[in-house]
Amino acid sequence: MNGNRGLLIGRMQPVHKGHISVILDTLKEVDELIIGIGSAEKSHTNSNPFTGGERILMLTKALREYNIDTSRYYIIPLEDIACNSLWVGHVKMLTPPFSKVYSGNSLVQQLFEEVNIPVTQPVLFNRTEYSGTEVRKRILNNENWEDLVPQSVVKVIKDIKGVERIQKLNKKEISELV
Repeated sequence: MNGNRGLLIGRMQPVHKGHISVILDTLKEVDELIIGIGSAEKSHTNSNPFTGGERILMLTKALREYNIDTSRYYIIPLEDIACNSLWVGHVKMLTPPFSKVYSGNSLVQQLFEEVNIPVTQPVLFNRTEYSGTEVRKRILNNENWEDLVPQSVVKVIKDIKGVERIQKLNKKEISELV
């Protein structure tokens, strides 16, 4: 029985206020929400600097900061697999049953639609400012990034030395290009 349970998938690199906005909006439509941390196996690259566990920590603390009832969501790491046509089955094996998917990723949308699971593209909140790419870019350029993420996420990023990691990863990538 999957009742009114939805699945929201995002990389959350890092968790930002746009993610929280989408989660709050989605919780208005479903009784329970499975939040899938996409590409959970990826870390320590420019586009995926944080581990799956670090992103779960960020999200758990951010949802607590926003007083979101813990009985309404599950956070599940979702690893990529090499064969896209098998990925939906992989996700279904790792998650509680769900009746609807929420994703802005066109590949994710297509894969679930192909197996007749309804997909909704969430309304993204101020996407130009609230994106993981923008947060990472601001961290890299020593610009104000802290206003884009919940305060609890700022603390996690600082505790794990995430600013230094992003800056070192960028230097490493530049040196590899030279």
